[in-house]
Amino acid sequence: KLIESKSNNPEIGKLTEIDAYGAGQSATISVVKGSSEDKLVQKAIDLLGGMSKFVKRGDIVAIKPNIGWDRTYQQAATTNPFVIKKLIKLCYNAGAKKVRIMDNTCHSASMTFVRSGIQRVCKEVGADLIYPKENRFKNMNMGGIAIKQWPVFVDVIEADKLINVPVAKVHALSILTLGMKNFYGAVGGNRGRLHQEIHQGIVDMARFFKPNLTVIDAVRIMIRNGTTGGSPRDVKKIDTLIAGTDYVACDAYAATLFGMKPDQVGHINLAGKYGLGVKELSKINKLTANV
Repeated sequence: KLIESKSNNPEIGKLTEIDAYGAGQSATISVVKGSSEDKLVQKAIDLLGGMSKFVKRGDIVAIKPNIGWDRTYQQAATTNPFVIKKLIKLCYNAGAKKVRIMDNTCHSASMTFVRSGIQRVCKEVGADLIYPKENRFKNMNMGGIAIKQWPVFVDVIEADKLINVPVAKVHALSILTLGMKNFYGAVGGNRGRLHQEIHQGIVDMARFFKPNLTVIDAVRIMIRNGTTGGSPRDVKKIDTLIAGTDYVACDAYAATLFGMKPDQVGHINLAGKYGLGVKELSKINKLTANV
């Protein structure tokens, strides 16, 4: 619905579309630690009620990892392929008709899909890997404040369910790139222009795509030289997975992995003010486990 904003913050604008969920509520996320990606994913989803809570029989599921760079997952620049592999299996076990993996890559997709390990796991478990060809994008009204009309990856929005699976990294402009920032790979066009109002643009994209489930890969996090890294010194292995339906809460908690408070990250702070989810750590119910 549309409400009139009571904020004096000029970034928010006069009218703000908010989720009926609203600000001031609580959110539940799962936070699991362990050395096995298979067990991490299984437990994180089980704590939330199981994949059948999100994926129904006959669904076409889009999974959006970060596979933008010609890097290995061990460099923490791309989403761990074994996390993706387990999620694909869980979707099919829940009755999904088809699982599709896609990302609008920064480096050549023919290189990133292979080097990341994503192409191999898709072949192993029968998921469609969608290349970001020009005909896959359609100019759409995104209804944002910073982003209005923009080319959108149609395979992301035409799916019945959307699972967002970023890898947690630092970023020179947005401070962190987590769940909300991962939707840069769900749009086309001149994405460099989106850096001009980066925090507002990130919120606009997250509000438009509205993932059904967010799973943040923090098995390895990039702690410096984001978003591509390249040196082992840029990576910290913490063997953690965060999952939840509230993408703001997932990002808010993930910020703490970098020693930050959610309010220190502009787009997390802004998304919370808009009522798109819960940014206050005290209002986030964490279901934790070690596997």
